[in-house]
Amino acid sequence: MKIRTLVVGLAAATFSLAALAQQPIVIKFSHVVANDTPKGKGADFFKQKAEELTKGKVKVEVYPNSTLYKDKEEMEALQLGAVQMLAPSLAKFGPLGVKEFEVFDLPFIFDNYDDLHKITTGPIGKSLLKKLESKGILGLAYWDNGLKVMSANKPLKNPEDFKGLKMRIQSSNVLDAQMRAVGALPQKMAFSEVYQALQTGVVDGTENPPSNLYTQKMHEVQKYVTLSDHGYLGYAVIVNKKFWDGLPADIRQQLEDAMEQATRYANQIAKVENDNAMAEVKKSGKSELIALTPEQKKAWKKAMVKVHDQMAGRVGKDLIQSIYKETGFDPSKL
Repeated sequence: MKIRTLVVGLAAATFSLAALAQQPIVIKFSHVVANDTPKGKGADFFKQKAEELTKGKVKVEVYPNSTLYKDKEEMEALQLGAVQMLAPSLAKFGPLGVKEFEVFDLPFIFDNYDDLHKITTGPIGKSLLKKLESKGILGLAYWDNGLKVMSANKPLKNPEDFKGLKMRIQSSNVLDAQMRAVGALPQKMAFSEVYQALQTGVVDGTENPPSNLYTQKMHEVQKYVTLSDHGYLGYAVIVNKKFWDGLPADIRQQLEDAMEQATRYANQIAKVENDNAMAEVKKSGKSELIALTPEQKKAWKKAMVKVHDQMAGRVGKDLIQSIYKETGFDPSKL
């Protein structure tokens, strides 16, 4: 009887270990925007591909709209391993001590997506991601959101129109300098707090890619939107390095394949999503759209591009010059 009990007990333990071994690896993927933005759709696409390619060995749990962590808490959560994957805006790495990423915040440093992708898909972008490893973070990819527009409750056509306006920005010294260059008063604020701040007049305006402006309903509390394309908002998809390095090699390769497909998808839809969002803003009739004349656009550039020199000591003069060389930008011709 004792032997039979022992055998049954061992069989149960073996079954329990086998069941445990079959449990999927869980990746918590947290982000701060809505599901129907380029980043939100990219995260859902990665979930689909990751679970498909690993045949269910990995389960990806996506948490949009800061439902798991507020945007100012999520980086610490990743470093502690409480969440495995994030896609924070590139401005988030400056406060982390990797100030070079703030080069992406420089106004008018990219004229178009082609110029941008020369950097994010090339050696400059890869070398920047490597700088995160000392923070316990592994950078997997860059995802576009898009080129930014300005919104406010007064028309913004010329640099002097910004004077005295309280403008919400992300926590970035470069964006702070950008707003001060046109006489605005920058207000650093979490993304999840912006709609209410605009609604109550705590801030007068903000900058966003159209998809963020529309999905967060900011256009409903902003009378004017200027189609400035003055800056870029993008993300780095990052993971906890210890977690990633500890994955079985075959699983890691399958996840890298899923990320490559998700990156291609997210970046392909980014401009389309922003164009569609701006069309919806226009259709709503709640915000008046302002298209800058060539002369007005040049005035914006002249006012803001001086920030490149002001921030050279922070983000790196050589880095800025290497981007100029890659994209052909020459600020002296403004």
